[in-house]
Amino acid sequence: MDPVRFGLALRALRRRRGWDQATLAARAGLSQASVSRCEGGAARDLTWRTLDRLVEALDAKLTVSAFWQGEALDRLLDAAHAEIVEAIVRLLESHGWEVIPEATFSIFGERGSIDILAFHPATGIVLVVEVKSAVPDMQGMLAGIDRKVRLAPAIARERKWAVTAVARLLVLPDSTTTRRRLAKHARTVRQTMPAGTVEARRWLAGPDGAFGGVMFLPNIRSTDNRHRVGRKRIAKRSSAGPSTSGFGARRAQNQGLGPRSEARPGHSGAPGTGIRVADRLSSGEYPSSG
Repeated sequence: MDPVRFGLALRALRRRRGWDQATLAARAGLSQASVSRCEGGAARDLTWRTLDRLVEALDAKLTVSAFWQGEALDRLLDAAHAEIVEAIVRLLESHGWEVIPEATFSIFGERGSIDILAFHPATGIVLVVEVKSAVPDMQGMLAGIDRKVRLAPAIARERKWAVTAVARLLVLPDSTTTRRRLAKHARTVRQTMPAGTVEARRWLAGPDGAFGGVMFLPNIRSTDNRHRVGRKRIAKRSSAGPSTSGFGARRAQNQGLGPRSEARPGHSGAPGTGIRVADRLSSGEYPSSG
């Protein structure tokens, strides 16, 4: 945060309302000294709650953004988003949907884009898919989905699609953090998207009428995931010579002191399977989680 710029912005908003510092302090339930310190460029010395109360009293909104190595952070976030989009596109196409990733629109002066817009020719159902690599501001996200669903029939008509119903699907990476954040707003989300992953997969394979649900995709590099530190294994030294099991066996083999075990059939020894997320998803290999 740039505390000087923040202070100047706060002062400009206060003066625009014709308030003095004492009035703003009273509206925010704070002391005039806090307002003065903030406008003087000392915002970093105040708590986030204090800054939020000041901004809220001026009908503004406090947001926090992280910047890292220029556009590198954007590319990192986009990579996780693109991985989810690719997986869902492959899944939809395997079930006979016509798919348009990043479908832009300009309807009645409203502009924007839909992560995935899909049409099922056999039923005439249009699906609006919102993809998030991390759970953002929930209210803002739900309002954005509502707007896209409202505009979906007009967007579909521009593409000569005969629409019978509009469905919505929110797709998220399956992580503990993502599920915990979504659980905090479970009642709000379920009003328009009550279905879970199992129901969503079943409906995508055979759509029937309007639908709303949330799908979690496993094995996606979620930007919500926290770094986990594992335990370090320590090999015990043996006084009877080189060991023939565990770490001792590997040391013995490297030194030519122990037998080498033959590789298991079909095991390459390389980490991972080399199977792409989208391929495993479309094949039904993933375990479903509601």
